[in-house]
Amino acid sequence: MMPELPEKETLPHLIRRALVQPRDEMLFERVSGEFAPVSGAKLLERAENVACAIRDAGLNAGDRVALVAHDCIDWIVCDFGTLISGCVVVPIYPTQALDHTAYILRHSGAKLVFADSDATLQHLRDSGAELPQAVVFGSNGAQGLASFEGRGSAVRAAHPELPGAYEATLVPGDLAVLIYTSGTTGNPKGVMLSHDNLAFNAQSTLGWGLDDVRPGDFALSVLPYSHIYEHTFIYLYLLAGVRYAICHDPNALLADLQTIRPAMMTSVPRIFDRVLAGIKGKALKAGGLQAKLVPWALKAGREYAYAKTFGGGATPLLALEYRIAKRLVLTKVLHALGLDRMRLLTSGSAALHVDTAMTFLGMGIPIMQGYGMTETSPVITASRIDENEYGAVGKPIPGVEIRIAEDGEVLTRGRHVMQGYYLDPQATAAILDPDGWLHTGDVGEIDARGFLRITDRKREVFKTDTGKWVAPGRIEAAIKRSIYVAQAMVIGSGRPFPAALVCPNWDLLRVKLELPAGAAPEELAARGDVVDFVTADVRQQTNDLATYEQIRRIVVLPREFSVESGELSPAMKIKRRVVENRYAGEIDRLYGADERAPSHA
Repeated sequence: MMPELPEKETLPHLIRRALVQPRDEMLFERVSGEFAPVSGAKLLERAENVACAIRDAGLNAGDRVALVAHDCIDWIVCDFGTLISGCVVVPIYPTQALDHTAYILRHSGAKLVFADSDATLQHLRDSGAELPQAVVFGSNGAQGLASFEGRGSAVRAAHPELPGAYEATLVPGDLAVLIYTSGTTGNPKGVMLSHDNLAFNAQSTLGWGLDDVRPGDFALSVLPYSHIYEHTFIYLYLLAGVRYAICHDPNALLADLQTIRPAMMTSVPRIFDRVLAGIKGKALKAGGLQAKLVPWALKAGREYAYAKTFGGGATPLLALEYRIAKRLVLTKVLHALGLDRMRLLTSGSAALHVDTAMTFLGMGIPIMQGYGMTETSPVITASRIDENEYGAVGKPIPGVEIRIAEDGEVLTRGRHVMQGYYLDPQATAAILDPDGWLHTGDVGEIDARGFLRITDRKREVFKTDTGKWVAPGRIEAAIKRSIYVAQAMVIGSGRPFPAALVCPNWDLLRVKLELPAGAAPEELAARGDVVDFVTADVRQQTNDLATYEQIRRIVVLPREFSVESGELSPAMKIKRRVVENRYAGEIDRLYGADERAPSHA
C-alpha cells in the first residue's frame, strides 16, 4: 500500500510544526572545544529576529539573500530567518572559485549576504562582484550577526505579529532556495527549488528510507549545507526529532564522532573510503602485529558480509574467522572511531564501491545508498534497512516516478523536481520535457525487484579507439579502494585504453616506502619507486574489472583536486574537462610513452 503523501506546505510552516514540542537539546556545535546544546525555542527566536532584521534592512518577499559560510548553527539560523522573512536563500560554498562566486552574486541579484568570517567576506570582495549589504558571523561590530539580530529583536518586540505576517504571504509553490550547480564547464546554473520541493522531499525521504531514526538519537552533520544533500537533511532531522550535532570541519570528523557517538550520519563515498584508509593507515604506522591484524580483520569482515549478502551464507570456517576478527579487532575499531552506536549510514552524490559497503557491514554498520541531484531537491531513490540491495541505489521515495529512456537515461517526475533554471529557459527546456520528466543525465536500469542501478553519467561514458564503451565512475570507485589513493580520475576517450590521474595519500606512502620526511609532494611524484608502487597498486585494484576497463598507465599528481583550484565542484564532483585541460601535456606524454614507463606530473 502506497504511503500517504505529505500535504503541501511552506518551509516556515514545517519548521514551526517540527518545533512545536519543547526540545532543550536540538542542535549541538563545539564552543570553546566542547559541544554545547541549543534549544528549539532559542533557534526559532533567533530565526525570527533575523527575519525581522532582513525586512527592516529594506528587503521584500522574494528578494535574494546569499549565505556564504561553513556549517554552523548561525548558518541554520540565517537560513530559517531568510525563509521566514519570505526571501530566497542563495547558498554559496565559502571557498568556491572566485569567478563562480562573482557570477552567482551578480546573477542571483542578492541584496544581502551573510558571511561566516571577515576572511570569507574578503574572499567575496576578491571575486570582483559588487557586494550588497553584508552581515558577518562572530563579528562584534555593527556589521556583526549579533548586532543584526539585536535590531531584529527590537523590531519583533515592538511588532510581535510580523514573523507570522511575513509567512502568511507565502505559498508552497513559491521559490525558497536558489542553489547554483556548477557542472563541468561554463557558468553555474541557478536551480530554482520551491518550498514544496524541499518540504516534500524531506518528509518523503524520512518516511521511506529513514524510518528507523528515533527521536533523541544523535545525528552528525559533516557535509556542507551549501550542497542540497545536507541542506534538505536539516529539515528532515527537525522532523525526526533527533539531537543534531554539527561538524565544523571534515578534518575534525574523527574527534566529533568520538565525542557524539551518533546513531546516523549522511555522507559521501569519499569520506567512507577515507575512514577505512585511516583505520588501515594507523595500523600500518603502528607496525608489528597490529599492521597485520587490522587488515586481516577488515578483510575477514568484508568476506563474511559478502558471503551473507550475496553468497547464501558463510562457511563454518569463515564464520569462525569472522567471530575471532570481531572480538579481537572490529568491535574495538568501532569504539575507537566513535561508531559503536551507529545504526546506519546514508551515502549519496557518487558511486559507492560494494567492497566499501561490505567492509562497513562486516563491522556491523549498513550503508544505505540513495540517488538524486540538485535539480531534484535532491532525493529520487533511497534504500531501507529492510530493503537494502547493495550495488543499487534504492527504490523511488513515495510520490516520485522514475523510468528508463530508450537510450538508458534515467528520467524522473514528481513534486521533487525543480521549477527550472533561473533566467535560463534554454537550459531548462534541455533537461525538463513538456510532460514534466526531468532527464538526469545518468545511465541506469531498474531490476526485477524495482531497485535502480546507476551505471554512469551519460556525458562521462566514453569510447576508446578500439570501440569499447568505458564508464569511468565504476573504475574510479575500484581504484579508490586503495588506502594509498586519495583521488583518481579515469581518462581515455578516443585513446587505445583507459588510464588514470592519481592523487596519492602521501602520508601513508611516506610510511610504506620510507620516503624522506621533508620531501615535497612535487619531488615525490617524480620518483620512480613512487610511480611504480602506485601503478602496481592501481593495477591490482582494477584486476577484477573487464580487460578493457583495467588501468595500464597512470599519472601521479602531487596534490589533490580541490574546490579552490576549480577542479572540484562544491558537491565534490571532479570537473573532468578542467582537469583534462590542466594536465593535457602529462596526458599526451602518458599515451605517447613506452608502456613500461608510467608517467608523473
